[in-house]
Amino acid sequence: MELLKVTMESLDRQRRNRSMMIMGILTMLIFIVLVVSMNTGYARLSPLEVLSTLFGYGSAKQELILFEFRLPRIIISVWIGAGLAVSGCIMQGVSRNALADPGILGIHAGAGLAIMLFLTFFPTTAAAPIFVLPVLAFIGAGLTAVLIYVLAYKRYKGLSPTRLLLTGIAVAAGISAAMIVLTVRLAPDKFQFLATWMAGSIWGTDWKHVWALLPWLLVLLPYVFMKAQTMNILNLGYEPSLGLGIDVSREQLKLLAAGVALAASCVAVSGGIGFVGLIGPHLARRLVGPRHQFLLPVSALTGGLLIVVADTLGRSLFAPVEIPTGIITAVIGAPYFLYLMARTKV
Repeated sequence: MELLKVTMESLDRQRRNRSMMIMGILTMLIFIVLVVSMNTGYARLSPLEVLSTLFGYGSAKQELILFEFRLPRIIISVWIGAGLAVSGCIMQGVSRNALADPGILGIHAGAGLAIMLFLTFFPTTAAAPIFVLPVLAFIGAGLTAVLIYVLAYKRYKGLSPTRLLLTGIAVAAGISAAMIVLTVRLAPDKFQFLATWMAGSIWGTDWKHVWALLPWLLVLLPYVFMKAQTMNILNLGYEPSLGLGIDVSREQLKLLAAGVALAASCVAVSGGIGFVGLIGPHLARRLVGPRHQFLLPVSALTGGLLIVVADTLGRSLFAPVEIPTGIITAVIGAPYFLYLMARTKV
């Protein structure tokens, strides 16, 4: 018995060390991509120019390009990637559905509908306060999540993975149809904004958007990380979780609310970027396994790396023409989703 305990402790230590090493590698990769991204764009800056500008020795033009245009966008890219990936990890863990993703389940569509209704009834897009948009997106996404939860929930069995996925796809399709109908009432400038949002182009690219998103991440990410052990237990299933003293419905609702809030606050400044919440957790699970103590932070790092790479490619591949980040992630994510569909029994 003592030998078994020592062996388990050794395996746990090895797993922890491996996970910490992977987190370190991912952090280094993000840093490298950040440096490349600061050098990349229509107005190119050499690595030496970037370095001198960061230390206050650049020209006025170089400071404008780096500090006003690129750095806010790069920071937002990392943050929304982390937020969307953690949101997807929550939804996959709570529903025990490998195909769960905020975009696929209709959360993005609900947030987009709320923003669109706001734009429809306000005279100009400039009237939309930056700090209000995440709140509006959360309200729309929250109402959508409640509808999906009610339709997919089964008494005595909890959330059915199959029902959750199919209900989310159906609700997202209905909301998307409603948004298309409402576009006929939009002025050309508002229609252009909405088209940019739906394509997944990161439109919030200044420091105001950075500060608008920061409080949501500072509150929600630590809360979710503290719930890692609860998510491990929920993965055992409805009845085993009840037997271990977990109030399953209550914990599911709290975690889903956190996941919806993360997704809504991110897409409010980034547009409807899809598949990050699907790909990020899957890659993280392959790297560190299913324990959420490691899975959640690695998902955040993986999602942040994915978005900043996609945004850098979108800005540089056909410069000065910019490809929306959502299109880059869709090119990667759609085939992966079909691959998972082929392997998953739904």
